[in-house]
This record gives sequence, structure tokens and C-alpha cells, in this order.
Amino acid sequence: MLTDFQIFDDDLPAAALAEYLQARVLAVDTETMGLLPRRDRLCLVQVGNGLEQVSLVRIGRGLSCAPHLQELLTSPDVLKIFHFARFDLAMLRYHLGIVVQPVFCTKIASKLARTYTPRHGLKDVVAELTGQELDKSAQSSDWGAAFKLSEGQLRYAANDVRYLIPVYEKLKDMLAREERLDLAEHCFAHLETLVQLDLLGYEDVFSH
Repeated sequence: MLTDFQIFDDDLPAAALAEYLQARVLAVDTETMGLLPRRDRLCLVQVGNGLEQVSLVRIGRGLSCAPHLQELLTSPDVLKIFHFARFDLAMLRYHLGIVVQPVFCTKIASKLARTYTPRHGLKDVVAELTGQELDKSAQSSDWGAAFKLSEGQLRYAANDVRYLIPVYEKLKDMLAREERLDLAEHCFAHLETLVQLDLLGYEDVFSH
């Protein structure tokens, strides 16, 4: 029986929203049918508070709004932690109309702080900074059957947010130590512009 996370359909319930709004930081992730927001469906949104509470919201085909998720993900009082936020922000904006803020991206933070390694994937970052080994075997799987996901897929999705907050705390300390926290915050603020460019189909406008 699954006991370490809760599953909801199409939106967070009011009780979960109220509890999450009390958090200082939340970990957030998405699962999709592919990497192109305009082509591929958003199938699952995961939210965790770092206190062993993880919620998985299954997104039905055609759903275009989730009011409780929107209220939570746009709350100015709750910092949302993502790994490779650029992708998740684009998916949430395109499919649910949610412009997430404020945001901290652990992938950007890792690239700025962990300059001694080229390995900035979630599995590698979590392993080094928390000592936990993530099972990524369900990463490339069919997330389209949102209401018939396997236990393995659900556990994979839950684990993708379970360790993000301790990773965020370690990376924030590293960035402060190396005097790069201000630079990181400027990068996070720029993500909204990058997402808009991505959704409009622009390539790298900063290239020659």
C-alpha cells in the first residue's frame, strides 16, 4: 500500500493547499509525455514540503486550469524549488496558465556552485549532496495514462521532489560561500523571460 505520498486528481484539495501555503519553501516537479510544451501533454505535478509530505496531482487530458495549484505556485511567500526549472515552468505556463514565482533552480545553482564537476543531473546532485541514490528507471516511461500509473512510476515521481529541499539548502550555502548567490538569483529572475522565448519558438537570441 502506498503510504508516503498522496495522489489527487486535477488539482490539490483545499486542505493540502492550506498546509502547503504555510511552508517557506516547496519542491516542485512535473512529468510529461515529452519535451515540447506545445506538442506534449503535462501529466503529473508533484509538490513536496521536505517533511515527508508529497502530493502527486494527476492532470487529466484537456485540463487547462487548476486554481489551487495556481494559488500555491504563484504565492509570493513560498519559494518553489525545481531542478531544471526552465522546462517545468514552460509546461506549467503553457498547459495550466501558471506563471510560477518565486523560483530557485537547483540545476542552475549546481552549475554555478559545483564547478569541479560536469555532472549536474538530479541523480548526481542528490547523490553527492544528500547521499541518497535515486532510481531513474521510470524516467522515460509513458506518463500519459495519468490515472493508471504504476507504483514504480508514482514512487519515481515522488522521489524527484523528496530530496530537492535539502539539495537547495546545501547549494544555497555553497553559492553564498563562493560569493555567487546574487548571480544565481539574477539567473532565476531571468527564467521567466527564457520561458516566454521558448514558448514562442525562439532559439538562443544571445548567440552571434
